[in-house]
Amino acid sequence: MHLPLLLHLRLLLLSVGLAIPTLAQVPLNPAAPAAPAAPVDTTHKYENPLGVPVAARPKPFFHKKLVKALIVPTVLIGYGAYTVGGNRGFYTNQEAQCDVHRLFPSSQTRVADLLIFAPYLELGATALLGVQGRNDRVNVLLVIAKSEAIMLGSTFLVKSLTHEQRPDGSDNLSFPSGHTAQAFLAASIVHTELRDKSQWYGIGAYTIATSVGVLRMVVDKHWQSDVVAGAGFGILSAHLAYLTHRNRWGRKPIGRDLGIIPTFYGNTPGLCLTWRPR
Repeated sequence: MHLPLLLHLRLLLLSVGLAIPTLAQVPLNPAAPAAPAAPVDTTHKYENPLGVPVAARPKPFFHKKLVKALIVPTVLIGYGAYTVGGNRGFYTNQEAQCDVHRLFPSSQTRVADLLIFAPYLELGATALLGVQGRNDRVNVLLVIAKSEAIMLGSTFLVKSLTHEQRPDGSDNLSFPSGHTAQAFLAASIVHTELRDKSQWYGIGAYTIATSVGVLRMVVDKHWQSDVVAGAGFGILSAHLAYLTHRNRWGRKPIGRDLGIIPTFYGNTPGLCLTWRPR
């Protein structure tokens, strides 16, 4: 009677012993099934057939910093030079002068003499309030000094070469407007230094600079062509100062292939711009 029972117990123990190693091989937390592989994207396989890294490809010429810096000033100076000294252009100097005096009566105000430095006051106020600009204060002063030298040398050289008479006939130093160039130079520096903080700093500075140009036309000291070209000379001077600035301690120079040397043509100061192609 006990023999079959004993035999069944032995078979049961034997089956349990065989099942234990099999269960030990099963993980307690089985991993989720692997996701199916994404299909290979072949739509862009011919865009880089030589396998050149994207960072190593040469940038198009219109993406270079020098080209970007010259676009706006070239347009402004070119328009001013085209419309100076006559009734050329779709909107002549005489038409612009009549429209200005239609909106604003003739005046002898000297407000523009003070407003040309207002963007610098804005830059100094933001520095006192703790707004950090693009460069430290020493480098900003160096850029300002260099851009002022470029602007003064270029505008006075062009004035002495063009001999354009002012609207009021006071002298022949009308083209370009030095007041407008000074105001737009300062506004460009404010925009460059503070544009990463807020675009409104630059908008305010350029609004002041535009007001200077309008006021110079109101007082009959400049034509439309003088003001537009003056804005171009001011912006260009600031851009060239930043591109050629080397003394940026702890930072990589922006441009190494540009150089500006003060020169004199007789008794007239000027600037010599050198460029070394890579």
